[in-house]
Amino acid sequence: MTFALAPGVSVADTENGTVLLDERNGRYWMLNRTGAVVLRCLLDGESPEEAARTLLRRFPDTPQQAADHVDGLLDALRAAKVIHP
Repeated sequence: MTFALAPGVSVADTENGTVLLDERNGRYWMLNRTGAVVLRCLLDGESPEEAARTLLRRFPDTPQQAADHVDGLLDALRAAKVIHP
């Protein structure tokens, strides 16, 4: 499954993570470093499972929670309608 930002959503990397701006309604979301890694993985074509493995390689201190973090972020981005499918 391929993920993409919804039309009208822009991304800006920051010192501490990433900011998403939904230009359709002016809302924005701030993602911390782990959220930014997950978002980039998904937008680069990785599956949620692959994104969890990448997250685990980058931040090895919470192995059992990596998949939950990916799933939670993906659910939140979908609910906000800033990423699809």
